[in-house]
Amino acid sequence: MINKVVDSAAEAVADIPDGASLAVGGFGLCGVPAALIEALHEQGTSGLETISNNCGVDGWGLGVLLSAGRIRRTISSYVGENKEFARQYLSGELEVELTPQGTLAEKLRAGGAGIPAFFTTAGVGTQVSEGGLPQRYDEGGNVVLASRPKEVRNFDGVDYVLEESVTPDFALVHAWKGDRHGNLVFHATAMNFNPLCAQAGRVTIAEVEELVEPGELDPEHVHIPGIFVQRVVLAPSIEKRIEKRTVALSAADGASTSEASASGRTSTSTESTLAAKAV
Repeated sequence: MINKVVDSAAEAVADIPDGASLAVGGFGLCGVPAALIEALHEQGTSGLETISNNCGVDGWGLGVLLSAGRIRRTISSYVGENKEFARQYLSGELEVELTPQGTLAEKLRAGGAGIPAFFTTAGVGTQVSEGGLPQRYDEGGNVVLASRPKEVRNFDGVDYVLEESVTPDFALVHAWKGDRHGNLVFHATAMNFNPLCAQAGRVTIAEVEELVEPGELDPEHVHIPGIFVQRVVLAPSIEKRIEKRTVALSAADGASTSEASASGRTSTSTESTLAAKAV
């Protein structure tokens, strides 16, 4: 078996060219391949098309590449936590293909399975199927590119829309454990989108928190077999951020924890909010 381990994140992404398409794993701030993204940023690669559930947050994750103007187009599901994303989209600097979350997941899964397209009920009767979703604006806020209508077919009395799968040039993923052959194990919420991206990419690059020797991983617990992975890099010290930290007010803040719980509300203290922003 081939030893797929490379010495650094910089080496792992060195051949990603300008204009490449990337599937990037992660869900919110969980399971984001931050070391690979940072290496790509330092390399200066630009004109990228990204495929990810969300496009990072301001200053972290894919937000690093976005704020540097390195992303020209993105296919995403949820983009509500990034002010720079909104600014670029509405000013015509960024092309955006908004996609229902389950559809995006299936686009990746199908691409990895060699299935070129599939039918789904998600989006039927909306602009997702009928066309007209704004994908690019000009500087004046006018829509200059909108989504096209998609084929809708009826099966057993139910309408379905045809969606095409995706097979990006590269995939960047973050795993909990991996071995030298590229077998990967993900942890908890990092299971969202990382395995799908790993399967879909023509070249998959995985950063792992723990590198083990072949045979140490229980085969029954491997989430992605090494056949899907071309490169592995050890990234043991990745910062793990909390997107929104919310705690109950203490009695000193004017309400007891039990009162907050009894009312069905959870309040965020100023101190905790500042701490979350500082993480």
